[in-house]
Order: sequence, then C-alpha cells, then structure tokens
Amino acid sequence: MAYDGLADVYLSLGEYRRLPPRDAYQHASELIHKALQLDDTLGETHNSLGDLLWHYEWNWTKAEYEFRRALEINPNYLDAHEGLAWYLSWSGRREEALLEFAKMRELDPAFPLHLDDQAGFHYHLREYGELVDASQKAVEVNPGDWSSHYFLGSGYLGLGRNSDAIPEFQKAVDLSQGDSDTVASLAYAYATVGRRAEAQQILGALQRESQKSYVSPYMIGTIWAGLGNKDRAFEFLEKSFAEKSPDLAYFVKADLRLDSLRSDQRFSSLLRRMAIQH
Repeated sequence: MAYDGLADVYLSLGEYRRLPPRDAYQHASELIHKALQLDDTLGETHNSLGDLLWHYEWNWTKAEYEFRRALEINPNYLDAHEGLAWYLSWSGRREEALLEFAKMRELDPAFPLHLDDQAGFHYHLREYGELVDASQKAVEVNPGDWSSHYFLGSGYLGLGRNSDAIPEFQKAVDLSQGDSDTVASLAYAYATVGRRAEAQQILGALQRESQKSYVSPYMIGTIWAGLGNKDRAFEFLEKSFAEKSPDLAYFVKADLRLDSLRSDQRFSSLLRRMAIQH
C-alpha cells in the first residue's frame, strides 16, 4: 500500500505539471510494479495502474481493464468507481459513466458534495449548460476550490459567454497559485475577446518560465490556438506528443481551446497516431 500511495503522488505531480511527464511516469511505474510484485490483489494498485496506462502510456483498452480489475477485487472501492467514471466520460460513454456515478452515490452518503466529478463528466461530454450548472453549485459549496471556478469558466466559454469566463479563470489562477492550465485558459479567453496583448503577455511569461522549469507544451499550444496561429499551436502539440504528455491524453478529445484546429489534417494525424477515433 505504501508503494502504491507514493506512486499516486508521482502520478498527481505529473498530471498537475509539477514534474515533467517522463520523470513522473518513471517513478510511478517503478512503484506500481513493485507494489504488484509484493501483492497483486490490491484494488488500489490496479486503479493506479489504470491511471498510469490512461494518462502516460496511452493504452486506452488496458487502462479500462485495470480500472475494472480494481473493482472486481473490491467492488466498494470508491476511487476506482471514480477513476472508471472519468475514463468513461472521457471516452464519450455517457450511460456507462452515469452507472458508475450512481454506484458512487450508493456507496458514499457525501456524494452530493462530489460536484467536481459531475462537472468533469459534463466537461468531457461537452455539455456546457449542465457544466455551468454543476460548477455554479460547486462554487457555492466551496468557493475556495480553484477547479470549480476553472470548470465554470470552461462552461461559459462553451456557451459563447467568453467575457463571463474571464473572471472565473482569474479566480482559478489566483486560487491555484498559477496552475498552468488555469493560466492558459485565461490567456485563451483574453485572445478570444480581443485582448490579445494580455494573452501574448501570459504566453511570453510561460515561454520564459519554460527555459528554467517544466511548462506543459500543450498549454502553450492552446494559447497559440486562441491567438489564431495554427502552425505554432501544432508545433507545441507535437512537443506534447513527443513527451507523451498526460495533458494531451486527457484534454485532446474535448478541449474547446483546440476547436479551431480540429478540421486541420494535422489534427486528424495526431489523433490517429494516438489511436484515438476522430
């Protein structure tokens, strides 16, 4: 269990862009496989392996298998239901995801407080009206949670309410202490309402920061997309592909910041190389 717990730390450090993907993957993979060598009957470790396979190895089929294996071992393991629900949402399998959320509701009396799970479900399915509703409720319950403001901003973008998205992304930036996803979303929103100088200022700051520490090339790519420079956007998406970025795996299917790129054959090529159906 201790090896698995430490693996989860490295998975999160990579997924929240605190470590480069290669470093996070190497440490997490070693720890997960050590845990499995010691005891392959822990649902927790199979759940962690599902996360590793989804976000870092891009082995979609095997990732789902491991989430389900975790639930075979422990049908009441809430985190595995949550991991599978997010994976199914990402896969566009709405009804199956809802079944997992229903199971979480049975298992956890506090499920109504899992509002970010509900927001994430609507985010991946691009159901923006429902995303705004779920995120507004989440903000009411916990106004200090940056992800709720982030999801609310994303919902506003999806509804074309780009000016309304900006203050939500600003709050998300402040509350997350500058998480690069929130920063990139703010820059993207600025670009789409004509505040290009502010978007370019953020872009320049991120690119300077990338000379000293890890900055997700995917997030830089989304800002270039917002600014209408497709060539630079694809340049950074290709960097994400080369480093096997968990951002690319997680966001590429549903991220509206990439919508201006989706009709480009370079985008189709990217999805094909990732073995994602277009």
